[in-house]
Amino acid sequence: MQKQDLAGKVVVITGASSGFGKGAALRFASEGASLVLAARRGELLEELVDAIRSAGGEAISVPTDVSHLAEVQVLAERALERFGRIDVWVNNAGVGAIGPFERVPLEDHVKVVEINLLGTLYGSYFAYRQFLHQRSGILINVASELGRHTVPYYTSYAAAKHGIVGLDDSLQQELLQFDLEDVHICTVLPTAHDTPFFDHVANYTGHEVAAPKPLHDPYDVVETIVKLAIDPKDSEIVGGDGVVKVLLKNVAPELSKRLAARQVHANQIEKAPRSSDQRGAVQAPMTKGTEVSGGRRKKG
Repeated sequence: MQKQDLAGKVVVITGASSGFGKGAALRFASEGASLVLAARRGELLEELVDAIRSAGGEAISVPTDVSHLAEVQVLAERALERFGRIDVWVNNAGVGAIGPFERVPLEDHVKVVEINLLGTLYGSYFAYRQFLHQRSGILINVASELGRHTVPYYTSYAAAKHGIVGLDDSLQQELLQFDLEDVHICTVLPTAHDTPFFDHVANYTGHEVAAPKPLHDPYDVVETIVKLAIDPKDSEIVGGDGVVKVLLKNVAPELSKRLAARQVHANQIEKAPRSSDQRGAVQAPMTKGTEVSGGRRKKG
């Protein structure tokens, strides 16, 4: 497949109100793409649309809770009504709930799976069907390094991200059975990056949120998403430490399990100051955390 020129391409992005999604929206717009932006925080989407239009770009906002099938269907329909096709669909919306498995409320575990996994499944379904109809399109699903290995206290998040990896791997196998050179399924597996994720996470650890280290520049993931839309590949791990962790998981699974458990427990439980529980943005969006970066790297 030849590399794609993004000018005039129609790109749908979920989770576009902050973090990777917001950064990707701005980068795609700078390349001349037309954007369909989705997130729960509609007012932030409108601000982003205004910024893109002020810079000469084209974008619309579709407030969407991806855990609701009907809303994702409306998102796809709005994209087609406005632009007539979809060239790239980025499933990026995600939330997390951290803490010992039994301390995290069950409804939060369920919502994490609904947003991260079912939201990705819904978006993938509507995008993939459209791509088959067009015989072209690029689906980019943002998973995590935790889609290929695990750590403690992120149980439902890790489960959901493993599900995304499985979904994508299986879809890639289905595509191998058809003569569809211009349909692609891409999985992005970031390690820990400095986005507002750690401001939005529901926290039941009894300690302040301690982001894993090293904490990387979120624009590295933004650039990876855009790169895959130009030159698609099956999967891309973003962050050298993620490559090492996944490799260790494959060659020495028991050692990997013990090292990761010890490291995360020390960072999040033993060293982090005590704090009360926080519901975060799992059940409902929050006003804070509106930029691409969470600003934690500067604080460090």
